[in-house]
Amino acid sequence: MITTIVIIAVVVLLIFWIVAIYNGMVKSRNTVDKEWRNVDVQLERRYALIPNLVETVKGYAKHERETLEQITSYRSAAMSATSVAQKAAADSMLTSALAGLRVQLEAYPDLKANTNFLNLQEELSSTENKIAFSRQLYNQVVTDYNNKIQIFPNTLFAGMFGFKERELFEASTPEVRTAPKVSF
Repeated sequence: MITTIVIIAVVVLLIFWIVAIYNGMVKSRNTVDKEWRNVDVQLERRYALIPNLVETVKGYAKHERETLEQITSYRSAAMSATSVAQKAAADSMLTSALAGLRVQLEAYPDLKANTNFLNLQEELSSTENKIAFSRQLYNQVVTDYNNKIQIFPNTLFAGMFGFKERELFEASTPEVRTAPKVSF
């Protein structure tokens, strides 16, 4: 009789332990999904600001058309990306093009004094900071999630319950990893 009670108690504790592991992995996976949505929200905000910035700059910088067309093209590619890797690659190209535009715009003092341009530039700068923070937070929760499903004994259950590693958001082009060159 005591042996049966001990066996039942061990089985119940084992079930609670497995449920706790499963619930912890679910919470981590949901946090990763939420933080990805936060990154996506900031990227969408950036995409919404870009057409206004491009139109404002067009009036002043007619010969910078190639850069403006690149930015528009990269924006479209970023908006249509579906995976983290595709979004990161497209975002890297867009970030690089925007950095190049900022350097080129130094030659336009009238534009830099334009109120609409200054407001757009401030909003874009603020959005860039939010994107950077969101990426960092996303990468942190992805790392925590990946650690959780890879450590023992969680790894025994992660595969069984369908938990898979998630991708980190990282700069995928060398241009993004280097500062733009300013020359006059």
